[in-house]
Amino acid sequence: MEGPRSPLEAELPQVLDFLNKKLRTDASWSIAAEYPTAFSSNNLHNMRIIADEGSVLSHAVMKPLIIKSPHVIFKVGAIGSVVTDDQHQGQGYSTQIIKDCLKSATEQSCDIAILWTDLFDFYRRMGFELAGSEVSFVIEENFDVPPINLRFSTDNKVSPDAIYRLYAAHSVNSVRTIEETRKFLSIPQTKVYTAWEPNGQLAAYAIEGKGADLGGYIHEWGGSVSKLMALFAFIRAQKDQPYTIICPRHATNLIQALQTKDVTMNHGYLGMIKLVNFDQLAAKIKRAFRAEGIADIVLEKHPNHFVFGVGQDLYTINNETDMVRLLFGPVDFRGLGIFKEETAIKLEKILPLNLWIWGWDSI
Repeated sequence: MEGPRSPLEAELPQVLDFLNKKLRTDASWSIAAEYPTAFSSNNLHNMRIIADEGSVLSHAVMKPLIIKSPHVIFKVGAIGSVVTDDQHQGQGYSTQIIKDCLKSATEQSCDIAILWTDLFDFYRRMGFELAGSEVSFVIEENFDVPPINLRFSTDNKVSPDAIYRLYAAHSVNSVRTIEETRKFLSIPQTKVYTAWEPNGQLAAYAIEGKGADLGGYIHEWGGSVSKLMALFAFIRAQKDQPYTIICPRHATNLIQALQTKDVTMNHGYLGMIKLVNFDQLAAKIKRAFRAEGIADIVLEKHPNHFVFGVGQDLYTINNETDMVRLLFGPVDFRGLGIFKEETAIKLEKILPLNLWIWGWDSI
């Protein structure tokens, strides 16, 4: 038995074959086409396998992401494609693989790790917790928007430079290159909806689907609110059936605009998050508070608990998972009833931290 370890480059085709058989049995494409930046030779050192006599028994991959936000720049270890061969389940292989991914994330100075799953209890045993915020809107019916002079298209052949320009305007996004955007546009089952100005400039875009995942979900978008609303109305008319738009809680103007339409609004979590390097993250958060003129923020880790608050108004947190939800939400500091009003006002200047990972970055 070998591992957990990184596969050799010569083993990559075998690993992908294992994943395709376990995770993409009905797909006509390789899983590598869905996750072109995760399953590449450049990220081989972040893939983990357990193997025996040349056969892959278990796998997971970690993709480091740099997330920019107004207050903090995060380094996030996104983990996915966790699978163990049916005949070897129940032997702790997935746990070993995940722990090794977390070790790698720590060595690469990630602040947190994140994954997407419905196996909540399994990952809670390793310190992950549902946290962060996601707002989704099910567009039930066609809706009208004020007349706007745009041309709409469903042609996937869009310049990655144009997409990248609008994507980069988001207040919270991951650091990408134009070449990575080009690869993402080629992911199977991806539908690209675009709105164009009369002068030929891209005004708004929306991305639906990502291989076997996110069908019926707009998981990436960019452009001003008015132009996005016009594009969303076009998409609904094109599809002639409900679809869902996913967005971060800090997209307040878009959320308010969507709430005026015939939609179903749902609040959810960004994913399951685990603190990887608390001291590093705490230092970033304290700098963000100081930049807002709040120098007496307390965010400390002790052997058996955390201390959190402002000045002398402090709260003891016994569980790391509770700290995750305080830092990334969803938390109403006033509703907690543990801080003074003036303390809650100060905390809300930075917290919960604006963290969002767009659909193309999920693995």
